[in-house]
Amino acid sequence: MLVRYVDMEAVEPGHLLGKTIYALNGTVLLSSGIQLTVYMISTLKRIGVTSLYIKDAEFDDVEPEEILSDETKRSIIRNMSETTDAIRSGKDFNSRAISVSIDDLLEDVIRNKEVLIQLNDIRTRDNAGFIHAMNVCIIATLLGINSNLNQIQLKELAIGSLLHDVGKPLMEQQEGESEPDRHTWRGFEILKAKREFSLLIAHVALQHHEHVDGTGEPRQLVGDQIHLYSRIVAVANTYDNLLQQETGGRRMLPHEACERMLSMSGKELDREILVQFMRVVSIYPNGVSVKLSTREHGVVVGQHRGLPGRPIVRLLERERDGEESIESREVDLAKENTVFIEQVLG
Repeated sequence: MLVRYVDMEAVEPGHLLGKTIYALNGTVLLSSGIQLTVYMISTLKRIGVTSLYIKDAEFDDVEPEEILSDETKRSIIRNMSETTDAIRSGKDFNSRAISVSIDDLLEDVIRNKEVLIQLNDIRTRDNAGFIHAMNVCIIATLLGINSNLNQIQLKELAIGSLLHDVGKPLMEQQEGESEPDRHTWRGFEILKAKREFSLLIAHVALQHHEHVDGTGEPRQLVGDQIHLYSRIVAVANTYDNLLQQETGGRRMLPHEACERMLSMSGKELDREILVQFMRVVSIYPNGVSVKLSTREHGVVVGQHRGLPGRPIVRLLERERDGEESIESREVDLAKENTVFIEQVLG
């Protein structure tokens, strides 16, 4: 059954939750499929949830596509929570647990590598940093696969991308020291001390805010002076961060984030990696309501790998003949070359 992405203000009691929400320690806060109550909706708003996925019975024939299993997600969020707590307490974190979680992630991503990126896990104020780390890791791993990295390199990249912000917890405890150049150096120092990790993993934390034109932090490196892993993570990190930015009182939409990133090509971001990214990201994710150039309204229900801007849109027409009936038809934008998505609807 398709899940629809809606603003919290449009969520009503009786709606079925479309995506599981995870607590700070990786446990399930609310399970997918649960019927929402007034109290649940109020609580979700209080903990910082601004948008939600709900199940839509009108699309019960559409199966959602996921890159990671729920078990892998829970494991990653739990281990990132424990890692953050350890770092804040000045203790060593469990690199073995991180490594095992990454093995599971790699298995999931490789198995589902044809699924386009749709970052649809629900964030709260508490879990946002861990969801961000997981999303950056998913994107970076897919880009690593497309860059023909071998298994050892993919694991280095995945660990580095998951822990790219590992220096932030300490910086957040020191007022005025959260700038990119400070948390990147601190992250580098933390990961360099982990002898079981490759030094390249530490360099991901150090270099992920460098720009290919030399305007980045902390060392103003240029082009290939920035390691491939870090250039990949820079693209992944930028995309997920843009999706959390607010423009005009709402979060930036995927197609808007992609347009912004294209303007960074050859400047902040590596051009070739950005080209690869545009091939694996869902610009119009499943469940998004859109208006077509034909003035018809519909919902995105399917994707084409390699053609992220040309999804399959299901149009719904409601007619009243004594009682309401629903007729639907699908428009495959990969085949209808003269039809375009004109607007993403709220």
